[in-house]
Amino acid sequence: MEVLAKPGVGGILERYIHGDLHILIQERFKDENSIENGLIEIPAGKVRAYENVYDCLRREVKEETGLNIDNIQGESDSTILEGNGYKVLNYMPFSNSQNIDGYYPIMVQVFICQVSGDLLYQSNESRNIRWISLQDLSELLSNNCTMFYPMHVETLKKYLKVKLADDVSVSI
Repeated sequence: MEVLAKPGVGGILERYIHGDLHILIQERFKDENSIENGLIEIPAGKVRAYENVYDCLRREVKEETGLNIDNIQGESDSTILEGNGYKVLNYMPFSNSQNIDGYYPIMVQVFICQVSGDLLYQSNESRNIRWISLQDLSELLSNNCTMFYPMHVETLKKYLKVKLADDVSVSI
């Protein structure tokens, strides 16, 4: 039987706290993959059949964090084409990752988002949901990237390189 990769989306959720840019991280807590529980991740989830990736991202972020997405970078540049019985969304995520070995085949497209609302402390899929400064995130990734869910490590490193390009004190 052929096994196909599952499409997923994730969000790097940004918020300024006391003038400094922070992103949201959380610890995985999934019943079906308990070996991954406790790994640090960004909010993400699987895309339902025919679900618009932006709608999926809004749904997953709300379920996992309680937050509302106010803006998804690049969404306004996306296009929809209808014809020949199809409705096709064309879009550009910030980053893509594909699991080519491991527990299950998944491909995750990550977007940068601005959010609002009240943060949950935990959900049925995540624990210890919290904001982290980019400096602290950089140190955490540098000191022990095995604490992170592997699908998100290179995406977070890419994000830090983009956001902290002018800050030579940050080691990535």
